[in-house]
Amino acid sequence: MAAVAYSSLSCTSADSSTSHAEAIPLFPTENRTEEVVVISTSYGDMIVRLYDATPEHKSNFLKLTKEGFYDSTTFHRVIEGFMIQGGDPNSKDDNLRNDGQGGPGYTLPAEIVRGYIHKKGALAAARMGNDTNPDMRSSGSQFYIVHGRKRTERDLGQLLAQANNNIEQGLISTYVGAPENTDVKQRIDQAIMEGNTGIVSEIIKEIKPLATKDFESLVYTPEQSEIYMTQGGVPYLDGSYTVFGEVIQGLAVVDSIAQARKSYADRPVEDISMMVRVQTMTLAPDGSIIEQ
Repeated sequence: MAAVAYSSLSCTSADSSTSHAEAIPLFPTENRTEEVVVISTSYGDMIVRLYDATPEHKSNFLKLTKEGFYDSTTFHRVIEGFMIQGGDPNSKDDNLRNDGQGGPGYTLPAEIVRGYIHKKGALAAARMGNDTNPDMRSSGSQFYIVHGRKRTERDLGQLLAQANNNIEQGLISTYVGAPENTDVKQRIDQAIMEGNTGIVSEIIKEIKPLATKDFESLVYTPEQSEIYMTQGGVPYLDGSYTVFGEVIQGLAVVDSIAQARKSYADRPVEDISMMVRVQTMTLAPDGSIIEQ
């Protein structure tokens, strides 16, 4: 598995069946006692609440945590203003070059929900890129927590357009990779072999209406725009990765890890290892902790 696959967070297609940004609420509307995940590092603890609308990712994250899978793994890739990435068992060894390539031996189906944005503190699944992963399947264990930065209104509009373009390109990749469209793929491969980029562009232009016919462009609610402008995040990843939870306590820890000194491939100079456990807490609808 190429290091670029999980390390670069390549954008791919979104589930075009989800439509409205406000369609699914983040959390229950009443206080609830539930299992949360506590990620402990030398910089402090991060408490993560998992979303009900991404059940496979939620149950998998809880399962791996209870099994001790994440213990002693590290945040092997950190980029200030972007994200901190971990969850790779390969990060336990001394070989820096295999970081970003490991996992539990399986992937998860995408659970991309339009209302779940890449705001600061969002928990999302890393995954392979378009060419090898047209179904947007997530890594079985690798995750990232968004650091991001605050956006202006103008900036946000441009990044939203970029997010929609990323999704469309992913849908085109999915269309080309479908078994029933083998002839299209063969035409593109042949044109690439011949170095004829003009023909490739013509084919893409021809199939784009078919590949994106059910796609509804992402739009942000005023509340989501306000979050990006006041709290920050990485809007251009929206619609291309499964966001399945968020940090409800410990955002300062995300800041500290993102600012760590780095060496090869954005790996921290000093290992930032984690111990991860499940804890039952009573939470308010806004994610604030009532009892732990």
